[in-house]
Amino acid sequence: MHSFTEFNISNQLQYAIEDLGFNMPTPVQFEAFPVIMSGKDMVGIAQTGTGKTFAYMLPILQGLKFSKERDPRVLIMVPTRELVLQVVEEIEKFAKYLNHRTIGIYGGMNMNAQKQMLAQGVDIVVATPGRLYDLAIDRALHLKSIRKLVIDEVDVMLDLGFRFQLTNIFELLPERRQNIMFSATMTDEVNTLIHDFFIAPSNVSIAVSGTPLDNITQYCYAVPNFYTKTNLLLYLLKKVETYKKVLVFVPNKKSADMIYDILDMQFGSDVAVIHSNKTQNYRIRSVSDFNAEKTRILVTTDIMARGLDLDKISHVINFDVPLFPENYMHRIGRTGRAEQLGTSILFYTQKELEAKEAIEALMDIKISVEALPETVAISEKLTYEEQPKILEHNNPHKIVGDDAPGASFHEKKEKNKKVNLGGSYQRTIKKKYKKPKTKGDKNYNKRNKKK
Repeated sequence: MHSFTEFNISNQLQYAIEDLGFNMPTPVQFEAFPVIMSGKDMVGIAQTGTGKTFAYMLPILQGLKFSKERDPRVLIMVPTRELVLQVVEEIEKFAKYLNHRTIGIYGGMNMNAQKQMLAQGVDIVVATPGRLYDLAIDRALHLKSIRKLVIDEVDVMLDLGFRFQLTNIFELLPERRQNIMFSATMTDEVNTLIHDFFIAPSNVSIAVSGTPLDNITQYCYAVPNFYTKTNLLLYLLKKVETYKKVLVFVPNKKSADMIYDILDMQFGSDVAVIHSNKTQNYRIRSVSDFNAEKTRILVTTDIMARGLDLDKISHVINFDVPLFPENYMHRIGRTGRAEQLGTSILFYTQKELEAKEAIEALMDIKISVEALPETVAISEKLTYEEQPKILEHNNPHKIVGDDAPGASFHEKKEKNKKVNLGGSYQRTIKKKYKKPKTKGDKNYNKRNKKK
């Protein structure tokens, strides 16, 4: 077992660690500390909930000396606004006894207010790529002094289409800098990014993507359709003593709003919803109320799966089976954090069976199937997507056999085969005089005829 006393850190950081109640570093924190302190580029592969933020912030804060410089020296890029707020809050905890200035930059906030904050001077900027690039192009944010670049949840960032902004931001940064990247999965796009912009990075791999966390109990239900899923969800969530704090993952924003409306009728203020169409203030309030246990159930989409700082989740309910097996890992990683026990429940239909099996293949385990409770009603109501599509094979009005019309493209009639040969000039005069009649000289053809 390792201890933070093994790290060569300042008393101020040691006091902050003690205040936070941390006793031993997690594996990713212990492995990453010496690499980042050495100044080498680093790529970290670790599951969500393993203490990645502290893993890169502890050595960065240790090496960041006091300065009166106004431009930032550390840049941290994350995919979502919620993650910006989370990282800024964590940095403020770690740097409690230090004098470093930290600012969070993200879309949805007044840009002029952000410009004013940056003008006052900053040491560490935490930002989403889109707003960061806007401010850099506007010259409100100068990146010439950046010495350390951190890209957290880079696979999510690339999935959200931020590669263009990332590439442009790299061009604005000084060449001499330390690059630090953390990701839960190593995709081809991530590999390409590393190859293009990193210099001989050290790899720190703590948990292989697809390895389930040992303290998460997993089971699933075979359910015929969407509305039977909602009936099952209502049945489970009525057990308030068991389902104390529940995160419900849904496939998209439309489903999120539909499920929220159904749960709201049953549980009222106990339910909140969060997705990218909601305003920033609404999203912040929903997360805050859920963490403060003012609400018991939070409905969200996959995009929020790794941008939420949520505490003591008792259950993660997967209302659908994600198309990419890795997304299932990110979802269930919201529970069973910090050595606490958690439970993951998966609802799947016959159409989702193949996706479920892909998840099991990735984890190399079988998720146990529970029998559908007898009191859960099997709904005959179907969503538009689930309704069978009517193919008119036996349409009585459809002409078949020899009387059926032919193909759409048929032989033209003789009168329609004529080709436009131009006016009489093209057909006769040009042929008679051999050369075209010019507009500039009316006597041109007469002279040539006499010759």
